[in-house]
This record gives sequence, C-alpha cells and structure tokens, in this order.
Amino acid sequence: MHTDRKTLKPLKIGELTVEKPIIQGGMGVGVSRSNLAGAVAAEGGIGIISTAQIGYDEEGFEKDQAGCNRIAIRKHIHRAKEIAEGKGLVGVNIMVALKHYKEHVQEAVRAGADVIISGAGLPMDLPKLVGNNKTKIAPIVSSRRATQLILKMWAHRYNRTADFIVIEGPKAGGHLGFSRDQLENLETLDYDHEIREIIACKAPYEEKYGTKIPVIVAGGIFDRADIDHMTELGADGVQIASRFVATEECDASDAYKNAYINAKKKDIQIIQSPVGMPGRALRNEFIKELEIARKPITKCYNCLEKCEPRSVPYCITKALIDAVRGDVENGLVFCGENVDRIQKMTTVHELMQELCYGIVPDCGILHTAHVQS
Repeated sequence: MHTDRKTLKPLKIGELTVEKPIIQGGMGVGVSRSNLAGAVAAEGGIGIISTAQIGYDEEGFEKDQAGCNRIAIRKHIHRAKEIAEGKGLVGVNIMVALKHYKEHVQEAVRAGADVIISGAGLPMDLPKLVGNNKTKIAPIVSSRRATQLILKMWAHRYNRTADFIVIEGPKAGGHLGFSRDQLENLETLDYDHEIREIIACKAPYEEKYGTKIPVIVAGGIFDRADIDHMTELGADGVQIASRFVATEECDASDAYKNAYINAKKKDIQIIQSPVGMPGRALRNEFIKELEIARKPITKCYNCLEKCEPRSVPYCITKALIDAVRGDVENGLVFCGENVDRIQKMTTVHELMQELCYGIVPDCGILHTAHVQS
C-alpha cells in the first residue's frame, strides 16, 4: 500500500498558511504558554497561548495583575516565536469574559500575534480592537445562532468578516457554550448536524467579501480518525487541547500532567464556573468541598468583568493557579471529555506525528486505516 504522508491539507487563513491543520487549544491559567505554543508552531501547526492570568508567576502579580498580564502576553508571544523559528503560527486565546479583554487584545496585536481566538462570550468588538493590523481573528462558537449573530454584526458594524471560525463542541474542556443538561446527556445531541449548519452560515460572507473562511472544529478531538471525521463534515482543520497537556513541552506542572494521565471516566464532572458558564473538570477534593459549601474569597484578582466576590462559589483565578502549580487536589483542573483515554506522557513532535500521520511512537507503526492511499 502506498502511504501519502501529506493527506491532511495545509490550513490557509488569508495569506497565511500552516503545513498542519491543527490548532493547539488555549488553556489557562498557565497551561498553554510559550513553551507549548512554540513547540506546536515549530511542528507546523498553530500554537495558542491563553492570556487568562498569564502573568501569574511574574514578580508583582499579587499587587498588579493587569500590568503583569500585559508584560507576560508580550513576553510569551515573543518567546513562542523564538521557539518556532519561523515555522507555523503563534496566537492567543482571549476570553471575552475577562475584565481587561480590550487590553489583552491590544497587547497581543502589538506583540505580533498571528491569530486571536476569542470565546467565553460573544466577541462583538474584536474587529474594532484589532483594527487594520494583520492579526487574524476568529470567534469561538457552539451554535448556528451564535455564528449568524457574530458574522452579521461584524459585517454591519465593521464591514468585515471572520478570518476563520472555531466551532467548539460539547466534549471540550473548560468553559462550554452549552447547558448543563446538554453536557450531561451527550448521547442525545446530534452535534454533527450542528457543525454542518454552522459551516453553511459562512457562505454569504465568503461571497460578500471574496474570501474563504476556514472552519476549525474543537471538542473531543483525540486521534486521526476524529480529524478525518471532521474533515468529512466540511471542516478545514481541528483544534485539540487536552492531548497537549500530557506532553513534555506543556507549561503546566508535572503533577497537573499526571492528573490527566491517571484520570478515569468517572473522574470527569460538569461544574459551574464563576464565568457564568458550565465547565468540564476533574473531580477532586476541591470540587467535593464545593458541593458542601462555597469557598469564601479573601482576595480578588480582578480577572472577570462580571464577578461578585461576595457571592460566587469560589475564586477561579486562585483555583486554576493552585492546580497549574501542582496542587491538583485543591485546585481546579479543567479537562476534555476524552481525558481518560490519555495514558502516557509524550512530546509535541510525537503527538503531531500521530495526529497527522497515524504514527504511534512506541512501535513506529503507521495506522494506515486512517490514511488515504
């Protein structure tokens, strides 16, 4: 059998092209920063840095979160690009729910981010904040309705459209654009149909602006078979996050990575986040204690635009920082639906080889069932 190792088509976003149509999803706090994003870009993919409290380990963070985050955004974008050595693309994920959303976008553009992906809310003002700079922008959407609304408003307000679209399905980790009931009854959702509906939304805007709007699908993408399935649905690429946690290059602590490797299906739980959205995380002592009583907030880290410290169940900044530093029992560990399938540590290079070509490092065998002859 002849094996074509280039069966995955390159991803084109405007005038930019990456060899591998794989985006490493942004993970905060501190899980995907320059080390991981740079390594993914160096492999010919798109590495994404999460800006959520990205400066948590900068000197002075306890007093000036906003200033430290701006410094860290610039530092990690530059460092990731150095690691990438001109290959792939380096971008950022910026949550609309952040108190300093505008400043994060502007800092990322100034630092030379190739792309900005924005969700956890509707990024209605993103085109205005980016302006005429060359940074490409994409909304994260989970429904046809949200997609139509964003594309319509961007066209009406700013006479432009999305450079690409990220569809985040119900099996993703972190904050999710679905109801708790939907997330707890995944078998009743026909999300393939929704993906096709969302993809259909872009056609009038592609025609109006004379451009192609690539669509990236995220949420539960685990292997080459999943990538092929999304391609068959009409996707131009995929976004994968959880699998990149168990890599040597991931910016999280070893304890955090091991929490993924040791996770079982029964450990995965849907929780409510102070962001106002449900999220998927690993059940631990932190979550068990929350089921009994809220965790009083003694310090506000000024992370969310809409957060009332006196009433929210816990401080999401503290919970995420504790986890990424290694206290995985007393912190919040977000994860995707398929985290239980992650069995071992790997490297970004090995993972990209597996995802693109079906090569499993242990035996070097090419899983030809996933590769077209």
